Amino acid sequence: MTTDAFQAIADANRRYLLEELRRHPRTVNELAAGLPISRPAVSQHLKALLESNLVTVSSQGTRRIYAINTAGFMHLNLWIDQFWD
Repeated sequence: MTTDAFQAIADANRRYLLEELRRHPRTVNELAAGLPISRPAVSQHLKALLESNLVTVSSQGTRRIYAINTAGFMHLNLWIDQFWD
């Protein structure tokens, strides 16, 4: 199931996660440290961002590292850019 990227970024916690990941890739624990929500809630938000192709995840040993998927933002960019013609 793919989540609509616009729905994904409508949530303030998800926008915070994207802003943090824009700075550099991080683990769930690193991301959860900056939010007043539980680590499982952060994982659920990351799942929605993954399903909308806005983030990627890779494994490094037992750690899962989340990062921005710049290609996933192309859909958003294309839609927004149509208003600047």
